Amino acid sequence: MYTFYVNGKECRTEKEGRLLDYLRDELGLTAVKEGCSEGACGTCTVLVDGKKMKACVVKLSKADGRHVTTVEGIPEEEMKVYVHCFAEAGAVQCGFCIPGMIISAKSLLDVNLNPSRQDVKKAIHGNICRCTGYKKIEDAILMAADFFREKREVPGAEEDGGITRRFKRVDAEEKVRGTGKYVDDIVLPDMAYAKALRSPYPRCRINGIHIEKALAHPDCVAVYTAEDVPENICGHIKKDWDVMIPVGGITRYVGDALALAVVNHKENLDEVLSLIELDAEELQPVTDPRKALEEDAPRVHEEGNLLAKKQCIRGDADTAIKNSKYVVTRHYSLPFTDHAFMEPECAIAFPEGEDGVHLYTSGQSVYDEQREISGILQIPQEKVVVESMLVGGGFGGKEDMSVQHHAALCAWLLKRPVKVRFSRAESLMCHVKRHAMEMDFTTACDENGYLTGMKAVLYADTGAYASLGSPVLERACTHAAGPYNYQDVEIIGYGVYTNNIPAGAYRGFGVTQSCFATEFNLDLLAEQVGITPWEIRYRNAIRPGQTLPNGQIATPDCALAQTLEAVKEVYDSHPYAGIASCMKNSGIGVGNPDVGRCNLRIRDGKVQVLTSAACMGQGVGTVAIQIVCETTGLKADQVTHKKANTIDTPDSGTSTASRQTLFTGEATRRAALQLKDALQDKGSLEALEGEEFYAEYTGETDAMGSPKEHPVSHIAYGYATQVVILDESGKVTEVVAAHDVGTVINVQSCEGQVEGGVVMGLGYAFTEDFPMVDGRPVLSYGKLGLFRATAAPDIKTILVTSPEVLTEAYGAKGVGEISTVPTAPACAHAYYRLDGAERRKLPLENTFYRKEKKKG
Repeated sequence: MYTFYVNGKECRTEKEGRLLDYLRDELGLTAVKEGCSEGACGTCTVLVDGKKMKACVVKLSKADGRHVTTVEGIPEEEMKVYVHCFAEAGAVQCGFCIPGMIISAKSLLDVNLNPSRQDVKKAIHGNICRCTGYKKIEDAILMAADFFREKREVPGAEEDGGITRRFKRVDAEEKVRGTGKYVDDIVLPDMAYAKALRSPYPRCRINGIHIEKALAHPDCVAVYTAEDVPENICGHIKKDWDVMIPVGGITRYVGDALALAVVNHKENLDEVLSLIELDAEELQPVTDPRKALEEDAPRVHEEGNLLAKKQCIRGDADTAIKNSKYVVTRHYSLPFTDHAFMEPECAIAFPEGEDGVHLYTSGQSVYDEQREISGILQIPQEKVVVESMLVGGGFGGKEDMSVQHHAALCAWLLKRPVKVRFSRAESLMCHVKRHAMEMDFTTACDENGYLTGMKAVLYADTGAYASLGSPVLERACTHAAGPYNYQDVEIIGYGVYTNNIPAGAYRGFGVTQSCFATEFNLDLLAEQVGITPWEIRYRNAIRPGQTLPNGQIATPDCALAQTLEAVKEVYDSHPYAGIASCMKNSGIGVGNPDVGRCNLRIRDGKVQVLTSAACMGQGVGTVAIQIVCETTGLKADQVTHKKANTIDTPDSGTSTASRQTLFTGEATRRAALQLKDALQDKGSLEALEGEEFYAEYTGETDAMGSPKEHPVSHIAYGYATQVVILDESGKVTEVVAAHDVGTVINVQSCEGQVEGGVVMGLGYAFTEDFPMVDGRPVLSYGKLGLFRATAAPDIKTILVTSPEVLTEAYGAKGVGEISTVPTAPACAHAYYRLDGAERRKLPLENTFYRKEKKKG
């Protein structure tokens, strides 16, 4: 018998097990999150006798006789301070890591109310955040220390909620307190648990799946195979992904599902799965995209291994390069990387009405999930109801089906609630990655450093399934020549199927890869010309009215030159400073349908903002409320935001392509204008009770390869320049990030997106990798190379706005993706200035962060 105390309450148990499971499953203390299950991420941090520990690795026997404190046990007056400070500082984005951060903060502030920033960094070293870049979390803890030290009173709620101001996120409090619900926090009556048996090899023929022994297990409810799926195929854009590989089929990667086991008690899942007998014949996989295009390569899909070929050709690149004074040609090699969002994938499904299903999810579009699941189950879309809970990070990695379709299938067949949750190892093995790319880039200029032409060939490894591989390749190509004023370009990209883990959407969406190549080529060209890398960018920077390499005329809001001007002094004053510029689209563009939608509903004297735009941490709900307040003059406490669902929130498209602030923001503005007119007519919200105000906004663009002289590829572009500063040892001491974001809606959120993107970009540059050997990865969160607070440098964000802004959404442009794009090439350039070595492969080799391996 183990006896211990949780938040002052005596607890007794005879069972051994993890402290985390007891806290969540027995006591319902769901503020303690399960992120990695290996003690690496810190989401499950608790205090044990005042000392912080990871509950996922602490056994109940180790807690015997001890006192455990979770966020739920922090005194209310103390908790109010953390809620205010974390909200005020903008420290909360997706929120999944925040309760663990609060515990680490408390462990510090309980003994030191006058900490330095370095003290704070050390205190949260064991807690990973993928959203914020740590700076605002550090700010929040330092602010809380001041409140406690000076015994300051917590101010009341904000009233004014317009744009271009500091404004607390509307979901901050529930995320700080841990009361907000992520899917895994929910337990339904009579809920069963399901898990998939995965392929033993990247490529093998399945000759038999024998489930008899598994079905005989006393806790087994059912085992399903491909034969039980009405339509055994799905896909976000292209339907090429098997729900489960059938007998006689050939697997395409190690994450392929072969069977689904359903049990009454989740602790028995692995045991039941082990009883499924598999007859599999291992086959030779193809894991190199260039070799996959050879005639004798094994076919990943019957139609061949070429998913897509994309071209962006304007003018005569060969002639322009031939006649140029200076030419640089280099090869670049960039790896797969994992999104490493803090919340592993989880979904719960349960029966709904006659032959329908209801889903709780944490994806990036409830309507995409509805569409795909209805196709799999072969039932009308309206019979599939999808509701989003809080989403613990996404960065593109939660666009594809992962657990949702399996949960829905099991619940639909069983007529019983079913939860499917990935372990971290499953998440790493199954969900899509950033595309690995092999690229050859040639860039040319005249004797004065003005760009004349460029050619590029890109090979993108899209892995086993299409996912978003085609549009990612498209974006890599349309942005490959950079945000500069020249038009003789020839860019050809190949998206190739292999037996690697699928690659899909990832923050930057292909632009991170092609930008790395173009920007480093520019640094080498500048050296040949005899001008600075800053100067070559400034001379060629696209300006309003000029034509981009993709043919689009830069709109009046273009402020790339201003971002360069903003960093010139800091770049010039540091000998080991690296620089890179970029652009990134807002909106899907290139001729695809792209619509933002919003409905404002008046209920109980308040405005409900209804939009399906998924919030993964970027704060789209808060942005929508601020736009309503700005447009109507209403106070912040008069407007609320409802989580995305397919019941009553209109389809605002996927949270991708940095589009929601612009597209859903503009739809919200238009709906708010209607509400404003109605308020002027009726005088009050009470007089409008029950009324609704609906609007939508559609972005009109031209397809890639359009014959138009000046096609419109995207509604808007953000522009950025970042400077990375090294000390003599090669350690990054500061990053200055100047971003043209148009109109800033929410200051904390915008800065936080930039800071988080920069730290993610530093990881991409120096430490993050996802190596696969013959299609097999290492499945450990702790080995992904994620930056921690102690490694994160000082980040200075400069938000640049052009004198002219777009009319849509008050001129706001997306910042979520672009913040990561220029960081890695700026790091490579900084190291080039430090030691003269060209580093054209990521993660950068032989640096302060990744020492050269000794041979022999």
